[in-house]
Amino acid sequence: MVLEVLTYPDKRLYQKSKSVEKFDENLHKFLDDMYETMIAKKGIGLAAIQVGKPLRALVINLLNEEGIQDKNDLIEIINPEILEKDGEITYQEGCLSVPEFFEDVTRSSDIKVRFQNRFGEFIELSASELLAVCVQHEMDHLDGHLFIEKISYSQKKKFSKEYKKRLKEKSK
Repeated sequence: MVLEVLTYPDKRLYQKSKSVEKFDENLHKFLDDMYETMIAKKGIGLAAIQVGKPLRALVINLLNEEGIQDKNDLIEIINPEILEKDGEITYQEGCLSVPEFFEDVTRSSDIKVRFQNRFGEFIELSASELLAVCVQHEMDHLDGHLFIEKISYSQKKKFSKEYKKRLKEKSK
């Protein structure tokens, strides 16, 4: 089922998410719905809080070399914790909760993250480049942060201007 994605400035996006404790059918169904929602909205990552559930869960599905989002490449990350960070990468980020706005954000280029899968099993993943950016972006959501908080003052002014313009267009 495709869920509603919360968008800026919805206050719920700023909630800190709680750890997942029950790895049951309800969680599995929710993760499946998150995947369907992410694909339907043409995203590559989605955190539970973006669909109104303050749980430490996220899904990521990057495009493969053929430019296809293969469900076999789906990564479900529950209760993540970054163990190591290294390097720097600047990547133009967007967000389903901040539609139609893209801006350069600098993050760690290489990370090692420990998390649980849908069955509660612990996994360690080394990620670099876009996958590392995506994991960090989605993990920010779990702590109640949006990528627009990481951009420069001038970029924030640009965002504010574009956001107000979009609000005016919607109210016409």
